[in-house]
Amino acid sequence: MMRLLTKISAFAAAALAAAPAWAQEAAETAAATVDKGDTAWMIVATAFVMVMIVPGLALFYGGLARTKNMASVLTQVMAVACLAMIVWVTYGYSMAFGDTGNAFIADFGKVFLAGITTDSTVATFTDGVEIPEFIFIAFQMTFAAITAALVVGGVIERAKFSTIMVFALIWLTIVYFPIAHMVWAAGGLIFEWGALDFAGGTVVHINAGVSALVGCLILGKRLGYQKDAMPPHSLTMTLVGTGLLWVGWFGFNGGSALEADGFASLAVLNTFVATAAGVLFWMLAEAVTGRKGSLLGACSGAIAGLVAVTPAAGNGGPFGAILLGAVAAVLCFWFVAVIKPKLGFDDTADVFGIHGIGGIVGSLGTAFTMMPGLGGPGDADYAAGAQFVIQLQGVLVAVVWAGVGSAIAFTIAKLVTGGRVSEEAEREGLDLAEHGERAYNY
Repeated sequence: MMRLLTKISAFAAAALAAAPAWAQEAAETAAATVDKGDTAWMIVATAFVMVMIVPGLALFYGGLARTKNMASVLTQVMAVACLAMIVWVTYGYSMAFGDTGNAFIADFGKVFLAGITTDSTVATFTDGVEIPEFIFIAFQMTFAAITAALVVGGVIERAKFSTIMVFALIWLTIVYFPIAHMVWAAGGLIFEWGALDFAGGTVVHINAGVSALVGCLILGKRLGYQKDAMPPHSLTMTLVGTGLLWVGWFGFNGGSALEADGFASLAVLNTFVATAAGVLFWMLAEAVTGRKGSLLGACSGAIAGLVAVTPAAGNGGPFGAILLGAVAAVLCFWFVAVIKPKLGFDDTADVFGIHGIGGIVGSLGTAFTMMPGLGGPGDADYAAGAQFVIQLQGVLVAVVWAGVGSAIAFTIAKLVTGGRVSEEAEREGLDLAEHGERAYNY
């Protein structure tokens, strides 16, 4: 009897000793909850990004075009964004964020959003905190939409509407979805390297900038480019678009934290100060080179600052963000004002000059904004040099993938649709020639 009691006591003691381990595991499993505050923030952030596209980007690009092409620009931006949304929920989300896959693409298990319900969740950056999968899908959908729409700026005023649409369908499939997977999904090539891209320096800006450059080279220059005056028809519209882009960018960067927390707050603050630095340093660069400080320069500097801080929004402090915005503005100005005229290519809205160059500056600079000395979250042992090499690898992969993929997409679209409007249509303006309407009736 004594032996039995001894065995029972020993078993009980062992069970009690083991209890904390399994009890803690059970508690962690039970602690995975959906926070309504985080969900509400993600809904707001998603709506903010939509504001960036229509009307923000549409007005920004539209103001830069000539009067006879305003309606065509608005139509192209809106239609491409809408196409991206439909393709995203059909198979894009599955290709980018499916449950399994390889280093370059996910599987097709979530095509048509198969298996996703209102109870489905995705993890955030905090253990045990999740958000509904539907709002994650919607948030990422707006990123795909604006990236595709950004490319339009490189070829406006001469590309056929049908060419733009065919290109967008192919490009989303072979360029955007794979790059999004490589950078942001577990198992993705660049993700596994440890590259930092908080909100889309490579996925959005380098991707769009390189693709726009390829597109303008394949479709050629506008009639009269570098011979005739082609000033923006409405800097007022461009300023309005810039303001809407800036406001929407708070959702773009802040929402990428996936939670309403300190990192989202940091991203919002960085989005303020990097943009302000971009505006001031672009105008300073204008003054130093003997030009007058211009509204167009201020708007361009704002976008350069926004682009540069995107990959570093939650990966650096405010003074690191200011430095990124300043450096990006100066380098983007130099490329747009000095290098581009010498090379002679016709990137209508300077998508490569601002998004491509600014995205590269931001992506590489993120390695340094992580340093504690600049207010970054890196610890005392953080190796900026090693991280820079990783960032450089990610940039090179994005440049090559976007360059080759967009060349394929534009070439196919050109073969299928013709690529450019006729010379007569281009002289008349794409508003009437392509859409049978005018933006302004007077």
